[in-house]
Amino acid sequence: MLESLVNSSELKMTGKPIPEVTFRVRENDEWKNITSHDLFANKTVVVFSLPGAFTPTCSSTHLPRFNELATSFAENGVDQIVCMSVNDTFVMNAWKQDQEAENVIVIPDGNGEFTDGMGLLVSKEDLGFGKRSWRYSMLVENGIVKKMFVEPLKDGDPFEVSDADTMLEYINPNAIKPSSVAIITKPGCPFCVKAKGLLKEKSISFEEIILGKDATSVSVKAISGNATVPQIFFDGVNIGGSDDLEEYLAK
Repeated sequence: MLESLVNSSELKMTGKPIPEVTFRVRENDEWKNITSHDLFANKTVVVFSLPGAFTPTCSSTHLPRFNELATSFAENGVDQIVCMSVNDTFVMNAWKQDQEAENVIVIPDGNGEFTDGMGLLVSKEDLGFGKRSWRYSMLVENGIVKKMFVEPLKDGDPFEVSDADTMLEYINPNAIKPSSVAIITKPGCPFCVKAKGLLKEKSISFEEIILGKDATSVSVKAISGNATVPQIFFDGVNIGGSDDLEEYLAK
């Protein structure tokens, strides 16, 4: 049954309207209704759906990469990126905050209505999860499904085709992707504040590694060869500190 469900979903939904559902969300400590029409009408939207917030692949790769590539998607005509999961709004909000995924809209399909309408509601009862979404991504234009990438039927939690890079390459094989940027900082460091400000001015997404929380001074020296912070890395190359970053960006 699962094999039939997964293999037929792309054929079933491509070219068809997305399910009409009302989602109950929590914003600014108040309940709010968001409908499918609100999310998809007159927009080009990329959706990726996953088994659950705070789960390993979803947290380490799926959500972070879509968030990282948000600027590239926008440059190629995508109005917004939506992450869907059969979780409640409190869990989804906490996960987004934990992941610092400010470029992605998280939508709780708590009752599984949208996922069921997509034909991708599956049983995860062996894990104690109940009903959850099979992992997939899709491109939706004005409420119509234009393309789906549904993960193949395999044991465990396959993650082969629903990733952000695959979707971006489908939209534009020549799309320019941003550099992977990381910055090592420590609390109270004015040079760290300056470096982060420079990156934000250029709309460069980055991952912050905080001394005392994510790493130690020993780690900084081992990774960069320097004992001072900040230390900034572009695609694995150590740029240096804040003054070095300013010079690098000027070029």
